Amino acid sequence: MSRIAETFQRCQAEHRTPIMPFLTVGYPDLATSERILLEMVAAGADLIEVGIPFSDPLADGATVQRTSQVSLNNGTKLHDCIELVARVRQQGVTVPLMLMGYFNPVVKYGVERYVADCGAAGVDGFIIPDLPIEESERIRSAAAEHGIDLIFMVAPTSTDDRLQQVGELGSGFVYCVAVTGVTGARENLNASLDTYLARVRTYVDLPLAIGFGIKTPEHVAHIGQVADGAVVASALIDYMDTRADDMPAAAADYVRYLRGEQALP
Repeated sequence: MSRIAETFQRCQAEHRTPIMPFLTVGYPDLATSERILLEMVAAGADLIEVGIPFSDPLADGATVQRTSQVSLNNGTKLHDCIELVARVRQQGVTVPLMLMGYFNPVVKYGVERYVADCGAAGVDGFIIPDLPIEESERIRSAAAEHGIDLIFMVAPTSTDDRLQQVGELGSGFVYCVAVTGVTGARENLNASLDTYLARVRTYVDLPLAIGFGIKTPEHVAHIGQVADGAVVASALIDYMDTRADDMPAAAADYVRYLRGEQALP
């Protein structure tokens, strides 16, 4: 059983919704982003989405785009993201780590080389928002050889055919975009979320993680009633930015807040 599958199974047995925070490698700088990851793990993050900076992140809203640009200005490269995963593994981090990034840098790096280096570093999964499922076989087969899950994204606009393909070819979990649009914190979740997820479950037998707009413990509680995991990105980054003097501590506080363990300072 993969680390991702084991984590969802364990959280289900503990009757709680796994929290999956996001960070951009290299934001606000490379060393601090590593500390952010370590602090979020210590605070109880169950899985972590490790963002690869990219110049044209089409699925990301203004907050994540800004962190990506800052990281690129800092000179962050794809190999820095892989090496960060390797370093935190050496420090004892065992939670599932998914590299989230667009396909162009992967192609430039070399698909087979990318997968092999990620496998050696301890990456558990790939999330590639702009990878058409029809063109995924090359990286999917390489990932399977290295025990890495290829995680597909679906949205309320996904067709039944697309959902069926995801159910047949995906692994680890399915990233369910909660809204039609880009990433960003929102006050309320999609009112038709339940109906949307029921349709996804018709075709998919993997855990469902909800992202785009997750902001509060109440959101997480709602997600726990209809899905299997909560991905939090923009709201977490926005909060860290209010405490720029100690972003790692702010990230840890936000994870505990989402887990219902404390109010935000």
